[in-house]
Amino acid sequence: MYIRFLVSLTLLLGLFFVNSNTAAGQQVGVCYGRFGDNLPSPAETIELFKQKNIRRIRLYSPDHDVLAALRGSDIEVMLGLPNRDLEQVASSQSKADMWVQNNVSNYVDDVKFRYVSVGNEVKIFDSYSQFLVPAMENIDRAVSRAGLGDRIKVSTAVDMAVLGESYPPSKGSFKGEVMVLMEPIIRFLVNKKSPLHLNLYTYFSYAGNSDTIGLDYALFTASPGTVSDPPRSYQNLFDAMLDAVHSALERSGGESLEVVVSETGWPTEGGTSTNLENARIYNNNLINHVKNGTPKRPGKEIETYIFAMYDENVKQTPPDVEKFWGLFHPNKQPKYEVNFG
Repeated sequence: MYIRFLVSLTLLLGLFFVNSNTAAGQQVGVCYGRFGDNLPSPAETIELFKQKNIRRIRLYSPDHDVLAALRGSDIEVMLGLPNRDLEQVASSQSKADMWVQNNVSNYVDDVKFRYVSVGNEVKIFDSYSQFLVPAMENIDRAVSRAGLGDRIKVSTAVDMAVLGESYPPSKGSFKGEVMVLMEPIIRFLVNKKSPLHLNLYTYFSYAGNSDTIGLDYALFTASPGTVSDPPRSYQNLFDAMLDAVHSALERSGGESLEVVVSETGWPTEGGTSTNLENARIYNNNLINHVKNGTPKRPGKEIETYIFAMYDENVKQTPPDVEKFWGLFHPNKQPKYEVNFG
C-alpha cells in the first residue's frame, strides 16, 4: 500500500461469500501484498482467488512463484514495477526489454496481464522521481516490442496527496509543485490511452479529519445530498474524492483519461473507527457502488482493487494501522463476510 498517513487538510470532502453471477463483483479485484511471515503460499493464495471467484489481482512486484501460480487461472493481473527498479529500467531500453521478457513475456501465454503499473506513489522529492516517466516510456516500448501493446496498458499509481484542492469536487486541482511530474505522466497516458491508477482511501481522509467528515459519509451510508456541488451532490466520500481527481485531470489536459482505483479499503485494527464491522460495511458498499460510476461520470463502472488479501504483520511503514487491511486470515478463513455478488 505504501500510503502516507498524513492526509492534506484540503481533503475535507465534507466471509467471504461470493456470487459470480453479477457484474459488480467482476469489476472489483483484490491487492496481494506479501509483507507477512505467516501467509499462505502463492499457490494456495491463487487457489483462494479462484475459489472465491476474484477475477482481478494487483501484484506489487513480479514474484515468479506468484506468476507461476497464476498460470491458467484466467485472473487478470495488474503487475507492479517497484520504485526500487525505476532507475535501472529508465537507464536502458535493453534492461526494460529484459524486465518485460522475464516477468511478462515468459508467462503471457497463460497469464492474463492487464496492466504494468510502473512505480507506486512516487513523490517529487523522492530521489528516483526523475526516472518514473522514462521508465514508463521504456516499459511501454518493451511491451510493444514484445507484440503485447494491444493487450497490456502501462500506467503508474498516484495517491490523493497530488491534489492541492479537492473541495468541492468540481474545484479539484493538482498542487502546483507536483505538475513537474504529473504533466508528463498525463501526456504519456493520454497518448497511450491508458488509465491513471489512483490509490484512494476514504479511511485516511476520515481518520485525519473526523471532526469535519462523518463516518457515514466515508462508509457509503450517508443520506443523499450530504455534500452539495451544483449541479451535482454527493452521498459518499469515495465519489467526491474520485471526482476531485477527475476535475484536476480536466484542468491539466487529462479530461479523456479514465481512472482505475488501484487501492482502497478499510482497516480492522490500529486506528480511528477500525473494526470488523466498519470494514465489512465499507467493502460491501464499495462493491455494490462502483458499478454505477460517480456523479461526474454516471453509469461508467469504476475498475477497483480492494486492499488487501491478507493482513501484513511485518510491514514497517508507520502507522500501525497499515498492517490490518486483510480480507482473509492467514488460515485462509474470511475475517468478515464480503459479498462480491
